[in-house]
Amino acid sequence: MKTIESVFADLRGKGQGALIGYIMAGDPRPEYTLKIAEALVRGGVDILELGLPFSDPIADGPTIQQASVRALTAGTTPRTVFDLAAQINQNCDVPLVIMTYFNPVFRMGVDSFLSAAKSHQVSGVIVPDLPIEEAGEYRRAAAEYGLSTIFLVAPSTTDARLRLIVDCSSGFVYLVSHFGVTGARSAVKDLTIELVKRVLPFTRGRIPLAVGFGVSKPEHAQRIVGAGADAVIVGSAFVDIISNNLSKYDKMLDETEATARVIKQALL
Repeated sequence: MKTIESVFADLRGKGQGALIGYIMAGDPRPEYTLKIAEALVRGGVDILELGLPFSDPIADGPTIQQASVRALTAGTTPRTVFDLAAQINQNCDVPLVIMTYFNPVFRMGVDSFLSAAKSHQVSGVIVPDLPIEEAGEYRRAAAEYGLSTIFLVAPSTTDARLRLIVDCSSGFVYLVSHFGVTGARSAVKDLTIELVKRVLPFTRGRIPLAVGFGVSKPEHAQRIVGAGADAVIVGSAFVDIISNNLSKYDKMLDETEATARVIKQALL
Protein backbone atom coordinates (compact mmCIF):
# COMPACT_ATOMS: atom_id res chain seq x y z
CA MET A 1 0.00 0.00 0.00
CA LYS A 2 1.32 3.43 -0.93
CA THR A 3 1.95 5.93 1.85
CA ILE A 4 1.16 9.64 1.77
CA GLU A 5 4.87 10.38 1.94
CA SER A 6 5.74 8.06 -0.96
CA VAL A 7 3.03 9.57 -3.16
CA PHE A 8 4.35 13.09 -2.67
CA ALA A 9 7.97 11.98 -3.13
CA ASP A 10 7.11 10.19 -6.39
CA LEU A 11 5.15 13.13 -7.79
CA ARG A 12 7.80 15.62 -6.71
CA GLY A 13 10.36 13.60 -8.67
CA LYS A 14 8.14 13.83 -11.74
CA GLY A 15 7.49 17.54 -11.29
CA GLN A 16 3.76 16.92 -10.78
CA GLY A 17 1.21 18.17 -8.29
CA ALA A 18 -0.99 15.76 -6.33
CA LEU A 19 -4.75 15.54 -6.68
CA ILE A 20 -6.51 14.74 -3.42
CA GLY A 21 -10.14 13.79 -4.01
CA TYR A 22 -12.82 14.04 -1.32
CA ILE A 23 -16.10 12.13 -1.18
CA MET A 24 -18.56 11.57 1.64
CA ALA A 25 -18.44 7.92 2.64
CA GLY A 26 -21.86 6.32 2.34
CA ASP A 27 -23.23 8.95 -0.06
CA PRO A 28 -25.76 8.28 -1.46
CA ARG A 29 -25.57 4.75 -0.04
CA PRO A 30 -22.63 2.77 1.34
CA GLU A 31 -22.69 0.28 -1.55
CA TYR A 32 -21.93 3.15 -3.97
CA THR A 33 -18.76 4.34 -2.25
CA LEU A 34 -16.35 1.70 -3.53
CA LYS A 35 -17.33 2.24 -7.18
CA ILE A 36 -17.12 6.03 -6.80
CA ALA A 37 -13.67 5.68 -5.24
CA GLU A 38 -12.55 3.43 -8.09
CA ALA A 39 -13.79 5.99 -10.63
CA LEU A 40 -11.80 8.74 -8.92
CA VAL A 41 -8.63 6.66 -8.89
CA ARG A 42 -9.05 5.74 -12.55
CA GLY A 43 -9.35 9.46 -13.23
CA GLY A 44 -6.03 10.14 -11.54
CA VAL A 45 -6.72 10.92 -7.88
CA ASP A 46 -3.49 10.35 -5.94
CA ILE A 47 -4.88 10.41 -2.38
CA LEU A 48 -8.49 9.73 -1.42
CA GLU A 49 -10.17 11.63 1.41
CA LEU A 50 -13.25 9.96 2.89
CA GLY A 51 -15.65 12.17 4.80
CA LEU A 52 -17.23 10.63 7.87
CA PRO A 53 -20.86 11.82 7.92
CA PHE A 54 -21.77 13.98 10.90
CA SER A 55 -24.94 15.83 11.85
CA ASP A 56 -23.27 19.21 12.48
CA PRO A 57 -20.48 19.71 9.90
CA ILE A 58 -19.56 23.30 10.78
CA ALA A 59 -16.77 23.68 8.18
CA ASP A 60 -18.85 22.38 5.28
CA GLY A 61 -21.12 24.21 2.88
CA PRO A 62 -24.52 23.04 1.58
CA THR A 63 -23.12 20.54 -0.93
CA ILE A 64 -21.26 18.45 1.64
CA GLN A 65 -23.89 19.02 4.33
CA GLN A 66 -26.48 17.44 2.04
CA ALA A 67 -24.12 14.57 1.26
CA SER A 68 -23.72 13.97 4.99
CA VAL A 69 -27.50 13.87 5.44
CA ARG A 70 -27.85 11.35 2.59
CA ALA A 71 -25.13 9.15 4.07
CA LEU A 72 -26.59 9.27 7.57
CA THR A 73 -30.08 8.54 6.22
CA ALA A 74 -28.61 5.50 4.46
CA GLY A 75 -27.35 4.22 7.83
CA THR A 76 -23.66 5.10 7.52
CA THR A 77 -21.80 4.94 10.84
CA PRO A 78 -18.11 5.34 11.73
CA ARG A 79 -17.78 1.55 11.59
CA THR A 80 -19.30 1.60 8.11
CA VAL A 81 -16.71 4.16 7.03
CA PHE A 82 -13.85 2.02 8.33
CA ASP A 83 -15.24 -1.03 6.53
CA LEU A 84 -15.52 0.99 3.31
CA ALA A 85 -11.92 2.14 3.72
CA ALA A 86 -10.77 -1.48 3.95
CA GLN A 87 -12.77 -2.38 0.82
CA ILE A 88 -11.28 0.54 -1.11
CA ASN A 89 -7.78 -0.47 -0.08
CA GLN A 90 -8.32 -3.92 -1.54
CA ASN A 91 -9.12 -2.39 -4.93
CA CYS A 92 -7.25 0.94 -5.11
CA ASP A 93 -3.56 1.53 -4.47
CA VAL A 94 -3.83 5.05 -3.06
CA PRO A 95 -3.50 6.32 0.52
CA LEU A 96 -6.78 6.93 2.34
CA VAL A 97 -7.42 9.81 4.71
CA ILE A 98 -10.52 10.16 6.87
CA MET A 99 -11.98 13.62 7.48
CA THR A 100 -14.08 13.71 10.63
CA TYR A 101 -15.21 16.11 13.30
CA PHE A 102 -14.02 15.47 16.83
CA ASN A 103 -17.39 14.41 18.26
CA PRO A 104 -17.34 10.92 16.63
CA VAL A 105 -13.72 10.49 17.72
CA PHE A 106 -14.57 11.48 21.29
CA ARG A 107 -17.64 9.25 21.44
CA MET A 108 -15.76 6.21 20.21
CA GLY A 109 -12.68 7.12 22.25
CA VAL A 110 -9.52 8.57 20.73
CA ASP A 111 -7.56 5.34 21.07
CA SER A 112 -10.40 3.15 19.80
CA PHE A 113 -11.05 5.43 16.81
CA LEU A 114 -7.41 5.61 15.74
CA SER A 115 -6.86 1.91 16.36
CA ALA A 116 -9.82 1.13 14.08
CA ALA A 117 -8.46 3.54 11.46
CA LYS A 118 -5.10 1.79 11.48
CA SER A 119 -6.54 -1.71 11.35
CA HIS A 120 -8.65 -0.71 8.33
CA GLN A 121 -5.57 0.64 6.49
CA VAL A 122 -6.30 4.35 6.82
CA SER A 123 -3.16 6.47 6.38
CA GLY A 124 -4.17 9.69 8.11
CA VAL A 125 -6.95 11.65 9.79
CA ILE A 126 -8.16 15.25 9.48
CA VAL A 127 -10.13 16.72 12.39
CA PRO A 128 -10.91 20.34 11.42
CA ASP A 129 -12.54 21.32 14.72
CA LEU A 130 -9.73 20.03 16.97
CA PRO A 131 -7.48 22.95 18.00
CA ILE A 132 -3.79 22.17 17.82
CA GLU A 133 -3.40 23.31 21.44
CA GLU A 134 -5.84 20.60 22.61
CA ALA A 135 -4.60 17.79 20.38
CA GLY A 136 -1.91 16.29 22.61
CA GLU A 137 -3.68 13.00 23.41
CA TYR A 138 -4.83 12.65 19.81
CA ARG A 139 -1.33 13.25 18.42
CA ARG A 140 0.27 10.79 20.83
CA ALA A 141 -2.21 8.06 19.91
CA ALA A 142 -1.88 8.78 16.19
CA ALA A 143 1.91 8.51 16.44
CA GLU A 144 1.53 5.17 18.23
CA TYR A 145 -0.58 3.82 15.36
CA GLY A 146 1.52 5.38 12.63
CA LEU A 147 -1.25 7.65 11.37
CA SER A 148 -0.64 11.06 9.81
CA THR A 149 -2.12 14.00 11.72
CA ILE A 150 -3.23 16.54 9.14
CA PHE A 151 -4.03 19.96 10.58
CA LEU A 152 -5.61 22.97 8.87
CA VAL A 153 -4.16 26.42 8.30
CA ALA A 154 -6.64 29.28 7.79
CA PRO A 155 -6.10 32.66 6.12
CA SER A 156 -6.18 34.22 9.59
CA THR A 157 -3.55 31.91 11.12
CA THR A 158 -0.69 33.88 12.65
CA ASP A 159 2.93 33.08 11.85
CA ALA A 160 3.52 31.77 15.37
CA ARG A 161 0.55 29.42 15.18
CA LEU A 162 1.50 28.40 11.65
CA ARG A 163 4.89 27.25 12.91
CA LEU A 164 3.17 25.19 15.62
CA ILE A 165 0.78 23.60 13.12
CA VAL A 166 3.64 22.66 10.79
CA ASP A 167 5.58 21.18 13.72
CA CYS A 168 2.57 19.08 14.77
CA SER A 169 1.44 17.95 11.30
CA SER A 170 2.44 14.89 9.31
CA GLY A 171 1.41 13.69 5.87
CA PHE A 172 0.60 17.17 4.63
CA VAL A 173 -0.68 20.53 5.83
CA TYR A 174 -4.19 21.45 4.69
CA LEU A 175 -4.38 25.10 3.66
CA VAL A 176 -7.91 26.54 3.65
CA SER A 177 -7.91 28.81 0.61
CA HIS A 178 -10.48 31.34 1.81
CA PHE A 179 -12.69 32.33 4.72
CA GLY A 180 -16.01 30.50 5.03
CA VAL A 181 -17.12 26.94 4.37
CA THR A 182 -16.45 24.39 1.65
CA GLY A 183 -18.04 24.69 -1.77
CA ALA A 184 -17.06 24.97 -5.42
CA ARG A 185 -16.00 28.43 -6.59
CA SER A 186 -15.89 29.95 -10.04
CA ALA A 187 -12.35 31.32 -9.75
CA VAL A 188 -9.24 31.27 -7.59
CA LYS A 189 -8.78 34.67 -6.04
CA ASP A 190 -5.45 36.47 -5.90
CA LEU A 191 -5.75 36.29 -2.11
CA THR A 192 -5.46 32.51 -2.32
CA ILE A 193 -2.24 32.73 -4.34
CA GLU A 194 -0.84 35.28 -1.90
CA LEU A 195 -1.78 32.93 0.94
CA VAL A 196 0.04 30.01 -0.68
CA LYS A 197 3.16 32.14 -1.10
CA ARG A 198 2.93 33.28 2.52
CA VAL A 199 2.71 29.73 3.89
CA LEU A 200 5.30 28.11 1.62
CA PRO A 201 8.38 29.35 3.56
CA PHE A 202 7.06 27.50 6.61
CA THR A 203 6.36 24.18 4.82
CA ARG A 204 8.93 23.96 2.02
CA GLY A 205 11.39 21.14 2.63
CA ARG A 206 9.47 20.02 5.71
CA ILE A 207 5.99 18.87 4.74
CA PRO A 208 3.78 19.00 1.61
CA LEU A 209 1.27 21.81 1.30
CA ALA A 210 -2.23 20.95 0.00
CA VAL A 211 -4.82 23.62 -0.79
CA GLY A 212 -8.56 23.03 -0.51
CA PHE A 213 -11.94 24.77 -0.16
CA GLY A 214 -13.36 25.94 -3.47
CA VAL A 215 -10.96 24.17 -5.85
CA SER A 216 -13.13 22.71 -8.60
CA LYS A 217 -11.63 23.34 -12.06
CA PRO A 218 -8.42 22.46 -13.92
CA GLU A 219 -7.39 26.10 -14.10
CA HIS A 220 -7.79 26.40 -10.31
CA ALA A 221 -5.50 23.42 -9.78
CA GLN A 222 -2.94 24.63 -12.28
CA ARG A 223 -2.74 28.11 -10.80
CA ILE A 224 -2.44 26.89 -7.20
CA VAL A 225 0.28 24.32 -7.93
CA GLY A 226 1.96 26.85 -10.19
CA ALA A 227 2.20 29.14 -7.16
CA GLY A 228 4.15 26.45 -5.32
CA ALA A 229 1.61 24.21 -3.56
CA ASP A 230 2.23 20.46 -3.65
CA ALA A 231 -1.41 19.42 -4.01
CA VAL A 232 -4.98 20.53 -4.46
CA ILE A 233 -7.96 19.06 -2.62
CA VAL A 234 -11.16 18.77 -4.66
CA GLY A 235 -14.36 17.83 -2.86
CA SER A 236 -17.54 19.73 -3.62
CA ALA A 237 -17.07 19.35 -7.39
CA PHE A 238 -17.17 15.57 -7.03
CA VAL A 239 -19.98 15.61 -4.47
CA ASP A 240 -22.02 17.84 -6.80
CA ILE A 241 -21.72 15.21 -9.54
CA ILE A 242 -23.00 12.56 -7.14
CA SER A 243 -25.88 14.78 -6.02
CA ASN A 244 -26.88 15.62 -9.59
CA ASN A 245 -26.96 11.98 -10.69
CA LEU A 246 -28.57 10.11 -7.82
CA SER A 247 -30.80 8.15 -10.21
CA LYS A 248 -28.18 7.86 -12.97
CA TYR A 249 -25.52 5.60 -11.51
CA ASP A 250 -23.46 5.04 -14.67
CA LYS A 251 -23.45 8.75 -15.52
CA MET A 252 -22.39 9.53 -11.95
CA LEU A 253 -19.35 7.28 -12.26
CA ASP A 254 -18.44 8.45 -15.76
CA GLU A 255 -18.60 12.15 -14.86
CA THR A 256 -16.69 11.62 -11.63
CA GLU A 257 -13.88 9.87 -13.47
CA ALA A 258 -13.84 12.43 -16.29
CA THR A 259 -13.71 15.39 -13.90
CA ALA A 260 -10.85 13.85 -11.94
CA ARG A 261 -8.98 13.21 -15.19
CA VAL A 262 -9.15 16.77 -16.52
CA ILE A 263 -8.09 18.23 -13.16
CA LYS A 264 -5.23 15.75 -12.84
CA GLN A 265 -4.07 16.55 -16.38
CA ALA A 266 -3.68 20.18 -15.30
CA LEU A 267 -1.21 19.04 -12.62
CA LEU A 268 1.10 17.03 -14.89
